[in-house]
Amino acid sequence: MIAHILTIGNEILIGDTINTNASWMASRLTALGVHVQQVLTISDSRSDIIEAINRSIERANLLLVTGGLGPTRDDVTKAALTELMGCGYRLDEQVLAYVQQLFDRRGLPFSKSNHDQAMVPELAETLFNRMGTAPGLWLRLASCDVAAMPGVPREMKYLMDKEVLPRVIDRLDGRSGYHVQYLHTYGISESQLSDDVIGDTDALTSSNVLLAYLPGQGGVTLRVSSFADTATQARHQAQPLIDHLLSRAGDHIFSTEPHDTLATTVNRILKDRGLRIATAESCTGGLLAGAITDVPGSSAVFDAGIIAYANSVKASDLSVPAETLASFGAVSAETAAAMAAAVARKYGADIGISTTGIAGPDGGTPDKPVGTIWIGFWSKDRHYATLARLLRDRDENRQRTVGIALDIVRRELLGIDRLPFDMKRVPFS
Repeated sequence: MIAHILTIGNEILIGDTINTNASWMASRLTALGVHVQQVLTISDSRSDIIEAINRSIERANLLLVTGGLGPTRDDVTKAALTELMGCGYRLDEQVLAYVQQLFDRRGLPFSKSNHDQAMVPELAETLFNRMGTAPGLWLRLASCDVAAMPGVPREMKYLMDKEVLPRVIDRLDGRSGYHVQYLHTYGISESQLSDDVIGDTDALTSSNVLLAYLPGQGGVTLRVSSFADTATQARHQAQPLIDHLLSRAGDHIFSTEPHDTLATTVNRILKDRGLRIATAESCTGGLLAGAITDVPGSSAVFDAGIIAYANSVKASDLSVPAETLASFGAVSAETAAAMAAAVARKYGADIGISTTGIAGPDGGTPDKPVGTIWIGFWSKDRHYATLARLLRDRDENRQRTVGIALDIVRRELLGIDRLPFDMKRVPFS
């Protein structure tokens, strides 16, 4: 089954509203083995809607439409669909009674536009919406099933789960299988991962087994998608590619769970090994501790964190020697290493991790430009600092520093000697 998704609304096009509907619907369809071929956002224009629908019904078996079903003048989706079907309207008495009941219960006046929401195209099936006043519609255009739903996310999700997806499953009739496997990596660029580590996968991919590289601030996620007659068949035919990726990129893969983060993984490893961690932060200002403690159950592994922004705090709360700060500066291997060791010893933690650097956009020097970040690591077996050379964007530098620090901890816990992005250790005793 090939599906298109059409979201309607000027508010999406101009950026007032983020289009979360499309991604949610696409994920639900993909999980059923439906191939989402196109996602399109258009304006609240009757002619644009008609044109877009006509294009989609020529190429897709299923079209999901959201937006433009409300009571105001810019809601023209229903009129466009009625024109396409070449029919008139009928009054849905059940919808009318429900909407009237809602307004009576709230003590609100019932207007003509509210009454008109119960008017639906004669040739469409009503999808009863208990989350709002605008019903959804199910209809057939050419050889394509069309579901029209309100753009309000909770109303759309209700209709998808209760009305639309059951109809889609019925049409699939067990003939479509889908398997997806996510492999989350960190500490390596997309190009290096593809060219130098994973290599050519042409023999392992096909029109039914696909590999996608999904780069982001949190690393590169590898997505293996497999389509077959059944989910079991899809999983089996994807396994050779998955095994290849695991064998080639294993050190860089921090999780194969769909929604795992580096912080989730680090928390789990620490808990499994009965270890605890403490953080000392300067340039990240508590983001590292925040990432760790965002994970439920982090109290089992996290002892404490110190935000030592000022040099005086580095000296007083972390006992960084004054001569170290004077000779090497706050942004240095010596200071980062001292911070990591001090915070671990101060709180009796098994691991200390520290960050100190110039996040930007100002404050850089020729010797230490913006993006110069030192990260310190301490455990009873290893003590060192490592240098990350990042960019000029403050927010990105801070977030990337958190990711690098977490990946350093992960690799150390797992005995992976290679640091993220091939960074080098400056050892300390």
